Amino acid sequence: MSQNFDPNSRPSQSPAQGQSQAPQYQEPAMQANGQPQYSGGPQYSGADAYGVNGQQAGGNFAQPPKKRQKNVMGIVAFIIAIVGFIFGCIPGALIMGWILLPIAFLLAIISFFLKGGKGFSISALILSVVGTIVAILVFFFVVASSVDDAFSDDVSEEAPAEEVVDEAGDAEEAGAEEGTRENPYAVGTKISSENWDMTITNVTLDATDEVLAESELNETPDSGNQYMMIDVEMTYTGDAPDGEMPMATFEYVSAGGNTFDGLDDMVVAPNALDTLENMYNGASTSGSIAIQIPSEDAEAGVLAVNPDMLADKVYVAVK
Repeated sequence: MSQNFDPNSRPSQSPAQGQSQAPQYQEPAMQANGQPQYSGGPQYSGADAYGVNGQQAGGNFAQPPKKRQKNVMGIVAFIIAIVGFIFGCIPGALIMGWILLPIAFLLAIISFFLKGGKGFSISALILSVVGTIVAILVFFFVVASSVDDAFSDDVSEEAPAEEVVDEAGDAEEAGAEEGTRENPYAVGTKISSENWDMTITNVTLDATDEVLAESELNETPDSGNQYMMIDVEMTYTGDAPDGEMPMATFEYVSAGGNTFDGLDDMVVAPNALDTLENMYNGASTSGSIAIQIPSEDAEAGVLAVNPDMLADKVYVAVK
């Protein structure tokens, strides 16, 4: 007679004497993400919590923290801006600053649209703008200095062969520079610029009669005034292929500081200096200039003259 076998009816087996009983298997609990949750295992933290390919030791997958990217173009723009700023401050290398600073500005703008930090980009942008402003100021300074040098001739002097007694010796002993209003050159001193030599050979403080006798068009001077006459010699030392005309200027500066140049009167002096003659290298001319000046204390004034229009003004005594 057959009997049905019931596996649950098997008698429980007891471990043999002296053997430990094996732990019973328990089904792990499930997490919310569908992964089994294990307990009793070692716990991991920090860098040990990630295994190969970002797998977490507990069975979960997590992304490791990413390193912040560097903005290489921003760094390059910053370096170029520094170099351009330095060149922009040097007059002799100004052109390099003009080239590098706009490049740094463009690279800084582009670097704002790239990944990475923006610190160098902002610094490069600010430095390129400030450097450009500085370069512009340096450029105008260089141009102003060049124009001043180009339109200003140094004036030299050569004392007359014969010694002239100068009553302004006190000013000379005091250390005043010769050729200034305080210590003017003596009559007969040769004054030279780059292209002209000029010598005032004589000054007649009261030449009213001679001037009025020269032309009926010459008017009588105003009350309290008189005509002064300056005799001058001019020699052209330049080498312009087409020559040049004498362009010297003459002014009388009174003791009170007023200036008289004779342009308001337009009188004709005896043996007037021909300022319209075209002269070539080595040519010389001479003549006179008439200026209406105050009669009072005329001897206390000085002459302010320029050998040519681009030369520096110097001063000559009237006696």
